[in-house]
Amino acid sequence: MARRDGAARPAGRGGAGPGPGRALRARGRQTLGRLLAAGATVFADRGFHAARVDDIVKAARTSHGTFYLYFASKEDLFRALAEDVAAAMVDLARELPPLSADQAGYDALVEWLSRFSVLYERYGALLRTWTEAEIVDSELGQVGGDLVSQFVRELASRLRVSSPDLDPRVGALALVAMIERANYYLQTRQIRVGRDDLVATLAGVAHAGLFGAEARRVNTAAPTPVLRS
Repeated sequence: MARRDGAARPAGRGGAGPGPGRALRARGRQTLGRLLAAGATVFADRGFHAARVDDIVKAARTSHGTFYLYFASKEDLFRALAEDVAAAMVDLARELPPLSADQAGYDALVEWLSRFSVLYERYGALLRTWTEAEIVDSELGQVGGDLVSQFVRELASRLRVSSPDLDPRVGALALVAMIERANYYLQTRQIRVGRDDLVATLAGVAHAGLFGAEARRVNTAAPTPVLRS
């Protein structure tokens, strides 16, 4: 998935030599990074529809003119953020190791779920913004739909090998629903539990669900998350 490099435009102006060109490109990348970070914060705080370019510019401490060098609109910036999220999530799905009923398989699942939780902490607010009905039904929603499809497809390929008795797509959907909701509850503080304990619980449930009696020999004890009233 191609990423933006907004610094390419200023680097090519005026026949600058290699030294100044590199400096301009570096400054351009920094500016682009500030705009993306500011956009993520503003979208998370205000929601997609209430967010304004003016809010993003102020948060990035730059000008409207600079914003429009890199993005045509707030929708364009949101699309760039969404593509980054999609690429990171699909990469993570592809890195899920082969699953097995033994301790090594459980440990690998814990490590992968921990990485998912860290990624969700980073992008969770943006993902929640993504679920607004008007976004889901738009072109931007297509990116989200493609992300879910790719993520499920990658997980299903692992389940097809490790648990051939399961419908791999349904199993992958169930796994995604469980880990996404659990991390959502963690990030919104609807459960009182540490991240490591939540990851261990998720790994225990997933491992036992995939391998049943074979997994009972593995120590998967973890505190039970407590829902806030």
